[in-house]
Order: sequence, then C-alpha cells, then structure tokens
Amino acid sequence: MTASLTRRTRWALGSAVALAALFAGAATVASARGDGAASAPLTPAADSADAGFARDMAVHHQQAVEMSFVVRDVTDDEDVRRLAYDIAHTQANQRGMLLGWLDLWELPKTAPDGQSPMSWMPDAHSGHDMQGMKGMDHDGALMPGMATRTELAQLRSARGEQAEILFLQLMTDHHEGGVAMARGCAERCAVPVEKRLAQGMVEAQQSELGLMADMLAERGAAPRP
Repeated sequence: MTASLTRRTRWALGSAVALAALFAGAATVASARGDGAASAPLTPAADSADAGFARDMAVHHQQAVEMSFVVRDVTDDEDVRRLAYDIAHTQANQRGMLLGWLDLWELPKTAPDGQSPMSWMPDAHSGHDMQGMKGMDHDGALMPGMATRTELAQLRSARGEQAEILFLQLMTDHHEGGVAMARGCAERCAVPVEKRLAQGMVEAQQSELGLMADMLAERGAAPRP
C-alpha cells in the first residue's frame, strides 16, 4: 500500500469516527440533562467532572481551531490544509456542544473562584503533568498539550514546510493532551451523552495522531519528545 493510499485510508477512518461522534452528540444535545425521556434529570454541579470537562475542553478546542486557521493561511499543501479544515470543523462543532450543555445546565462557562483548569482530573496518569500545571500559566498553555504564546507566534511567522512541520508537531501535542482529557471524562463524567462524546474524541484524535505521524515522516520530521 502506498503512503498516499495509507494516508487517505487514515483520513477516511478518522473522518468517519469524528462524524459519528458529532452526529451522536448533536442528536442528543436536547437530552443533556439526562439520557432520554425515561431518565431522571441530571444536572451536574459546577465543580463536577462533567462541568469541568465541558469548560476545559471548550478552551482546549478553541486553540486547535485557531492553529488550524493559522496554518491554512501559511501553506499551500492540500493535505495539511485538508487536515486543518477537518480539525477546525470538528472541534468548533464539539465546542459548541460543550458550551451548549453548560447553558442547559445553567452553569458558568468559566471555572468557579479558586478552581484551576484540570482540577476535575487531579489524579490523571497520562504522561502529562496535570498536577504540575495546576494553578499555573505556562506562557499561556493552561492545559496539557496546549501551545504556548511563543509557539503560536512561531507558527504565525512560519511559512511553507516549516509551518507544516510545526503545525503537525504542535497539533500532535495538542491531541495527546486532548485524548488524556477525554479519557478522563469517559471515566469520570456522569452524563451519558457527554461520556459518549468524550469517547468519540478519543477515537477520532487517536486516528489523527497516526495520520500526523505519517505526514511528519514524509517531511523528514517526527513528533516532539
């Protein structure tokens, strides 16, 4: 199988998983207080894993959308532009669901006073230092995998293959952090529809991680340590 065919196969699989997650979430947004008419209403508390994941992943997704639009404008490579479009489209829609659920639950979109990002996932063991980030702002990177302000500036100033490699490396880090967060919700969240969306994020982003590793290899590069 050629590299381009392998890449197209990964793309098709990743897109199918992402679309399935989106459709599943969209079909059940109205029932986000529970899991169907027969279920008792479930409104998470402001300090719950459900609310914390919705708030934090909305912020995490927003940066992925931003990076995708940046690279779209600094490269002509169709594969990278297609990937960027897919990420921006999928994560913007998921972000809308997460913020919509917070509205349905009548919960704030910002953390309660004194609650740091990722405090809903204090005992994570994902290879990312969740505890070390608690209450800290690492040059704008509030959560695992997020790019710093310096890295975003570097991406904006890069062009061509340099921009493609940096985007793929930054987005690989971003997806790894996102997968860890989504797994945390799949394990800790109580609202069934949110747990399903989180599991869909895990599957879709893992597929895209494989795709991005292939794309980096084609450019003589690799994910960052």
